[in-house]
Amino acid sequence: MAERLQNFVDGAWRTSNAAQALDVLNPASAKVLAEVPLSTAKDVNDAVEVAERAFLEWRRTPVVDRVQPLFRLKTLLEENREDLSLAITNECGKTLAESKGEMQRAVENVETACGMPTMMQGTNCEDIASGIDEHMIRQPLGVVAAITPFNFPGMIPFWFMPYAVAAGNCFLLKPSERVPITSQKIFALVQRAGFPKGVVQLVNGGRDAVNAILDHPGIRAVSFVGSTATAKYVYSRAAANGKRAQCQGGAKNPVVVMPDADMEMTTRILADSAFGCAGQRCLAASVAISVGEARPKFTEQMMATASRRKVGYGAAPDVEMGPVISAESKARIEGLIAKGERDGARVLVDGRGRKVEGFEDGYFVMPTVLDDVPPDAETARTEIFGPVLSLMHAGTIEEAIALVNGRSYGNMACIFTTDGAHARRFRYEVNAGNVGINVGVAAPMSTFPFSGWGESFFGDLHAQAHHAVEFYTQTKVVVERWPKEWSRKF
Repeated sequence: MAERLQNFVDGAWRTSNAAQALDVLNPASAKVLAEVPLSTAKDVNDAVEVAERAFLEWRRTPVVDRVQPLFRLKTLLEENREDLSLAITNECGKTLAESKGEMQRAVENVETACGMPTMMQGTNCEDIASGIDEHMIRQPLGVVAAITPFNFPGMIPFWFMPYAVAAGNCFLLKPSERVPITSQKIFALVQRAGFPKGVVQLVNGGRDAVNAILDHPGIRAVSFVGSTATAKYVYSRAAANGKRAQCQGGAKNPVVVMPDADMEMTTRILADSAFGCAGQRCLAASVAISVGEARPKFTEQMMATASRRKVGYGAAPDVEMGPVISAESKARIEGLIAKGERDGARVLVDGRGRKVEGFEDGYFVMPTVLDDVPPDAETARTEIFGPVLSLMHAGTIEEAIALVNGRSYGNMACIFTTDGAHARRFRYEVNAGNVGINVGVAAPMSTFPFSGWGESFFGDLHAQAHHAVEFYTQTKVVVERWPKEWSRKF
């Protein structure tokens, strides 16, 4: 029988009240790795009650002391990177190299949050009026929560947790029920890092746990990453309950390839963007728009690059792409490829219906390239979230930018060019929160916020860096006067 995973509450591992549980599967083999409980509203309530009590002391802890467990956690994450990376590969499917890169981004966010003594400083102004001084200070909100997705189980929780606790909040994580094992390992390290009881907690679960988080009056703010439909749901329900919310949604990321681009570099980088992590990331390139004379050479090289990519179990040597997360995802992706073909696209490289030797039961979709995809086709507008690259073509950069801006999403847009004027115009005019110039995945470093526009983000303040500090603190303005006649005389 598979091990049933536990929640982490009040500084200790605790068995959930849940009667129901789900199998956690290795997507490369379809073998059961563990069993995750679908925690109840009572589980969430118990964790929040503990966090509310812990907050009374944690918020009074000097900020220089609050970051000390984070320094220890950074070291533990680095020392256990191999184990964490293998856990990500086994439950998420990505390659071991991709998992290690993910954990590096997690470590970087912990490092950035350790600067909280500087990052959450306020402002002041003496003599704002005669004899009156004014100060703006930042204070923590209370108990906050994050609901994180399956595709980056090691990194995305660290977009939120280190900033929240360093700012003086108590933090509750609800990881994806598809990939809960990585969080179990991370919280074992959290326990060793020495956070006070109740400051950082973990509750596994599905929809019931999410709704309990959104409805609980003790939770002041919610962070979410997932599909646009769910992001809208989380944002609206959280807002209706008076909570702050930052909700990262889906994406349909376009890349423009100019005739002057270095084509060898472009196709190599773009293949990593489109097919890396099996296309299951919110910054995956999903539409490539070749401009003018770039079309024939780019199309030919993209086909060759996609056809050569080695697919298999992510921890096997030389594997460049793993499986998608589930049988349902595989069926949905292959259905969208078929729909694209019916809508008029040509399948240049077909990744459907193929097996990997030794992993015949795995959820593999090979790299796929669709050409002449109509701009209004479903495959051009829907987030496929798989290793599928749709090709479009434009006569000029003006037409290309119009195609980029003619979509509801606004997570990322990239251009490949050696012309600085084209690059600047693109950066200036495209409607996207993250822009790449000769970069295939414009993922902000931890010292910058992870931006997103349009249907890709709901909220005002993004994850990471100073946006995270602002999201997890509330400002208090103090206006004070001390007349001389009140001064004590000695």
